[in-house]
Amino acid sequence: MRHIAIIGSGPAGYYTAEAAQKQWGEEVRVDIFDRLPVPFGLIRTGVAPDHQSIKGVSRRYETVALSDNVRFVGNVSVGSDISIAELQGLYDAVVLATGAPHDRPLGLPGADLGNVYGSAQFVGWYNGHPQFAALDPDLSCRTAVVIGNGNVALDVARILAKTRTEFAGSDIVAHALEVLQGSKIDRVVILGRRGPHQIAMTPKELGELAHLARACPRVDPRDLPEEGADALLEPGQRKSVMHLRSFAAIPEAHRQDKPIEIEIEFDFYAAPRAILGEGRVEGVEVERTRLEGGRAIGTGEVYTIPAGLVIACIGYQTSPIEGVPFEESAGRFANHGGRILPGLYCVGWARRGPSGTIGTNRPDGFSIVERITEDIGEGAGKAGRAGFDALAETRGLKVVTFRDWQKIDEAEIQRARHDSPREKFVDVERMIEVARK
Repeated sequence: MRHIAIIGSGPAGYYTAEAAQKQWGEEVRVDIFDRLPVPFGLIRTGVAPDHQSIKGVSRRYETVALSDNVRFVGNVSVGSDISIAELQGLYDAVVLATGAPHDRPLGLPGADLGNVYGSAQFVGWYNGHPQFAALDPDLSCRTAVVIGNGNVALDVARILAKTRTEFAGSDIVAHALEVLQGSKIDRVVILGRRGPHQIAMTPKELGELAHLARACPRVDPRDLPEEGADALLEPGQRKSVMHLRSFAAIPEAHRQDKPIEIEIEFDFYAAPRAILGEGRVEGVEVERTRLEGGRAIGTGEVYTIPAGLVIACIGYQTSPIEGVPFEESAGRFANHGGRILPGLYCVGWARRGPSGTIGTNRPDGFSIVERITEDIGEGAGKAGRAGFDALAETRGLKVVTFRDWQKIDEAEIQRARHDSPREKFVDVERMIEVARK
C-alpha cells in the first residue's frame, strides 16, 4: 500500500489525487491537507464571484473527494500543527500543492500607505477568505488605480464597476457587496507598463467590460499598434486586442446611449514609480515608457494620477515552508521537474509559479504521480493516515473531513441571499461549529 499526503486542496491537489487513483487504484491512500476547514482553494477564494461556471469544476473534485481512498483533512496547518518532516515519516510521498496565495511585493515607495492592497488581499476580501474578511477598503474616493495587465486586474476593475443588480447569481460575500453599493468610485485606471500587444488578458474577460450596465471601457487610439501588426499575434491574443480596438472606437455619442457612471481607462506604456500620500494613498506617480526588445523602458516623462485606492495585480508567490528549499526570485519551491527532496514533491503553482489556467494543473498532477511511481515503488510500509490520526488525537487537532465540509456547504446555501447561490462563512471557528453539528 502506498500512502500519499497532498498539502493543499485546490485544483492542483485534487488533480494529483485523481492521478494517484488512476495510477494505483485501491493500492493507494491519499490524504489532502488544508489549513482552512473548506476545500477547493483558488476555486472558492480566487475565482471571481460572478464567474460561477468556472467554479463548477469543483463538482469534479467532489467525485474524487468522496471515494474511499481519498480523504480531506481540513483545518490542519502544515508547519505549525504538523511539520513536513513528520509528514515524511508517515507518508511515502508528500506533495506540496499549496498554490501561490500571497501577493508579489509591489516594491514601490509608498506601497505601505493606507488603502493600497495587493490583489490576493482585495480578491480575498470580496470572495470571503477568512484571512481578509476584515480588510475594510475605503471606496469613498473618486478614482481607483489597478496596477497590472492580466485577468485579475480585469476582475478587480469589473467588480468595482458593477451595479447591485449585476451581482445577481454571484457568490460575492455580503460584507463586500454592502461596501461596493456605497462606492463613490467613478473612474478606474488600469495601468500597464507595456502595450496592447503584451497584455495577459483573455478575450472573454475583456469582452465582459463592454456589457456593464453603468461602466464604459476606454482605450486611447494612439496606444494601439498598426492594425496589420495584429496578424503576428496568437489567435487568442488577437481577439483580445480586437476588443481593445473596439473600446477605442466607441464614440462619445454612443456613450450617451446609456448613463455612464464609471469610466474604465486603459493606460498603456505607463509604469508606476511611487504611491503618493500622507498616511493613505492620494495618487500614483507614473512614468511613460516605450518598448525596446519587448521591454518597457522609462522615457523620463512623469505624471500623477490622483487616486484614493490602489490595487496591485502584479502576480502571486508561494508561501515558504520551514525546511523546504525555496526560490525567492521565482516565488516557488526549488524543484527539478516537481522533485524537491527524496519523498518530497511539488505541483501546480507551487512548482512552476503562478502561470496557466485551472486545467493546466491536471497534466501537471499526472506527471508528478509518474515521478512518484518511479521513486517509491510499492511503498515502504509507513503508517499513513492511521499514523496521522494518532498524532492528531494527541495534539487535539480539530480535523474537518469532507463530510463535515458538506455540512458547511449546506449551511452556506441555506443562508444565501435570494439572488445568490450561497453566503460564505468567513470565520473559521463558525465553520468548525457548523461542521460539528
